[in-house]
Amino acid sequence: MNAPKIITSLTNDRVKAIRALEMRKVRKETGLFVAEGASLLITARDNGFVPETLVYQSGTAESGITRGLVTHALNAGAEVLEVSEAVLGKLASKDNPQTVLGVFRQRFAEPPPAPKVNAGETWVALEEIRDPGNLGTIVRTADATGCAGVILVGTTCDPYSLDAVRATMGSIFAVPIVKMERSAFISLQRAWAGDVIGTHLTAREDFRSLYREPQLIVMGGEGPGLSSEAAASCTKLVKIPMAGKLDSLNLAVATGLMLYQIRGPQLKL
Repeated sequence: MNAPKIITSLTNDRVKAIRALEMRKVRKETGLFVAEGASLLITARDNGFVPETLVYQSGTAESGITRGLVTHALNAGAEVLEVSEAVLGKLASKDNPQTVLGVFRQRFAEPPPAPKVNAGETWVALEEIRDPGNLGTIVRTADATGCAGVILVGTTCDPYSLDAVRATMGSIFAVPIVKMERSAFISLQRAWAGDVIGTHLTAREDFRSLYREPQLIVMGGEGPGLSSEAAASCTKLVKIPMAGKLDSLNLAVATGLMLYQIRGPQLKL
């Protein structure tokens, strides 16, 4: 078992490399991302993720949760760095900084087999989603409702950005994430075995309906909503009724309502 490497220099090459993962370009080039905080790292461990690198602040791993995370990483052969408070301050987010973080390899799943998806599954697709907070919240809600996975369609924000990962509260390690170009996704919609449900401002049907299994929920991006191509390839277009002056909800809220409407009967206290 390796021993932790001690780093106190702010100009250390490993520190620079980890900090560079703040940039989407570097995350794309390396296939890596950062998750901060013991809670997220425990969820990662419980879902079979081993960090490439674990970083913790000196004096915080003598006992308790951090000690367990360090031991797990060392036993798995990961690089473990014990750093000074100043170094960790350079690596961690400025708001709500944590004393431990992990560098993990990104995972993207294969698209579901449209004609052969298991009847009990529900998938959610997000077209051109731009807000990492919304994306992270939706991944978290997908996890809470037992959703089979999240499909990102077209040009979207990065699910492995720090803001998105933080908003998932660890569900990024539990929910399969799929990336698809729009043309391939339209083909998947058309081949889907059950109902393909899109939310649309012009829809006449209430979202509180019964849907054929398996279900594919298709949500449009913030602002433009569902594209005409995606809408035309849905088997049902539905609308969430509202009593106020506005005609739309926040994307994460609307997706949450759809997921709980469909998955609700399977959820027990």
